[in-house]
Amino acid sequence: MTRPIDFYFDFSSPYGYLGSERIEALAARHGRVVEWHPILLGVVFKETGAMPLTQVPVKGDYSRRDFPRSAKFHGVDGFRMPSRFPIPTQAPARIVLWAKTHDPARVPAVVHALYRAFFNEDIDISNPDAAAAAAARTGADATAARAAIDDPSVKEALKAENERALAAGVFGSPFTIVDGEPFWGVDRFDQMDRWLATGGW
Repeated sequence: MTRPIDFYFDFSSPYGYLGSERIEALAARHGRVVEWHPILLGVVFKETGAMPLTQVPVKGDYSRRDFPRSAKFHGVDGFRMPSRFPIPTQAPARIVLWAKTHDPARVPAVVHALYRAFFNEDIDISNPDAAAAAAARTGADATAARAAIDDPSVKEALKAENERALAAGVFGSPFTIVDGEPFWGVDRFDQMDRWLATGGW
């Protein structure tokens, strides 16, 4: 049996959003499924000494130009930078982890709904009520999703997810691991596609 593709992402990551829109089709071409791993880049940055891309001198201006350009290149319609950016993403990340336990078949739809709410509709999903409402569009239980954000066990699950990500060498979003081979960024998807097709090199 083939192993799933591990997809690590932060909901405040524009490139993570673009990757989330492409990863399922890429996985399906190779008979794989996606294992979704919501993480907090703030935790990762503390470990690596990095900072949000838009806050880096010179590089930040470039990134703001590149986000919409890359969205068009990858065929992701409706992209627009949110009015508040970056945001803390504990609320949507916890909802995804709750869904992985309580309604796993709905997880991809929940991820897409949350990402699109932020990067298409400018909905601040750092707000727990807004995040729960976005997840509810998929048919998820809004009350349960909202409660999950404050659930100590879900908070602990997110902490553990971040720790596993760091242990696996994850340092950005999106970060994809295929059979132990790491690929950072949506711009590595074509390389990952060939890797899967050929068995690596």
